[in-house]
Amino acid sequence: MTIGTPLSASATRVMLLGSGELGKEVIIALQRLGVEVIAVDRYANAPGHQVAHRAHVIDMTNHEALMQLVKQEQPHLIVPEIEALNTQTLAEIEQQGLATVIPTVRAVQLTMNREGIRRLAAETLGLPTSPYAFAHSQQDLQQAIDAGIGYPCFIKPTMSSSGKGQSRITGPEQVAQAWDYAASAGRVNQGVVIVEGQIDFDYEITLLTVRAKDAQGQVQTYFCEPIGHLQQRGDYVESWQPQAMHPKALQRAQEIAHKVTENLGGLGLFGVELFIKDEYVWFSEVSPRPHDTGMVTMATQRLNEFELHARAILGLPVDTSLRQAGASAVIYGGVDAQGIAFDGLEQALSVADSDIRLFGKPESFERRRMGVALATAGDVEQARSKARQAAAAVKPKKI
Repeated sequence: MTIGTPLSASATRVMLLGSGELGKEVIIALQRLGVEVIAVDRYANAPGHQVAHRAHVIDMTNHEALMQLVKQEQPHLIVPEIEALNTQTLAEIEQQGLATVIPTVRAVQLTMNREGIRRLAAETLGLPTSPYAFAHSQQDLQQAIDAGIGYPCFIKPTMSSSGKGQSRITGPEQVAQAWDYAASAGRVNQGVVIVEGQIDFDYEITLLTVRAKDAQGQVQTYFCEPIGHLQQRGDYVESWQPQAMHPKALQRAQEIAHKVTENLGGLGLFGVELFIKDEYVWFSEVSPRPHDTGMVTMATQRLNEFELHARAILGLPVDTSLRQAGASAVIYGGVDAQGIAFDGLEQALSVADSDIRLFGKPESFERRRMGVALATAGDVEQARSKARQAAAAVKPKKI
C-alpha cells in the first residue's frame, strides 16, 4: 500500500459518511497514517468535522447531493459510519469506478437494515438467533406476536442506531405505542419493524472482528478479546474488556463472527453482537464499522478499534492484542441545550488510571452521549468501578 501526502496531488483520500464520535476517532487514526480525510454529516460542526481536512454538510440519503459531493472530492475510499445513507447511490458510485465503498456495498446495504442482516444470518447462513418476524403494520405486529413470538418481546425499527425506536413490551396494551415509536424513531422510516422474542441469556458481547491483509497481502480474520456491555433503553451505558466466557462459547462466537463477516466480505472492522448463555451463542446484529461499545479499546488494546479499522481498510497489517483489562462509562448530556460546558474534569481525572473523551457535539440532549470515561485496572470489576466514578464526576451544564 502506497500512502501519499495530504493536500497534495499524491494524497490518499478517504471520505467518511457520518462524522460523530466514532467517525472522529477513525479520522484521527487515518490522519496519523498520512491520509487526507473528508468528513460528511447531516449537521454542521459534528465531532469529525472538527478534525478532518475538509467538512461538508449534506443529506446523505439524497442521491444528487451525495453523487455531486463524491465527484467533487474524488475520494479513493468511502467509509460509511451511519445507517441513514442512500445505498443505491453508493452502488452507482462504485459501479462507475468513482470510489471503493468500505467494506463492500453489499455489506453496507445488508447491515444498515435489520431485515437484510437477520435474514442473511438466520435463513442463509443458518445461525442461531432469537425468534423474529417483520411487520408492515400494527395489525401485522400483533399477529406476529400472537402467532408465536409471544411476550415479552422487543420491537425495533429495521433502520436505527444507539437504541433509537426500540421498546420491550410485556403485553398487548403496549403494542400500539411500540409500533408508533419504532416507526417514528428509525433513521429512515421504512414502514416495517422487526419483532424479536426474548431469549434467556446470561450476558451479551461485542466481538470486534477484523478482516485485514497480513504481511503477505492475504486477507485474514482477527478477533479482539470479547467486550461485555450493559444496555439501558437499547443504548450502551458501560462496556468492559475482556468479558469472561466459557471456552466453547468463545470458540462458537468466533465461528459465528467469522461466518458472517466472511460472507459480507471486504476489509475493515466489524462489531458483531452476540447473546451468550453458558456454552450457547446466538447472533444478534453486526455493524461494518467501529462499535460504540468498542470505545473501551482506547484504554485496553495496543491498537484501538479505530486504528484497527484504519489499518485494515488501507490494506495494512493489524494487531488485536489486549494490553490490560479496562472499562468505559458513558457521559450523558443531562440537559437540552446548545454549546454546553462541562465541570468536574479535575475530579474525574483524579481517578487512578482514568481518562476522559469529550466528543464536542454542538448540541446536547438529556440522553445524548456527549463523552465517555475510560479506566484500566487489574481486573474488569475494578475498571468498571473507576470508569463509573470518573463519568459521574463530569457535570454538563447550560451556559
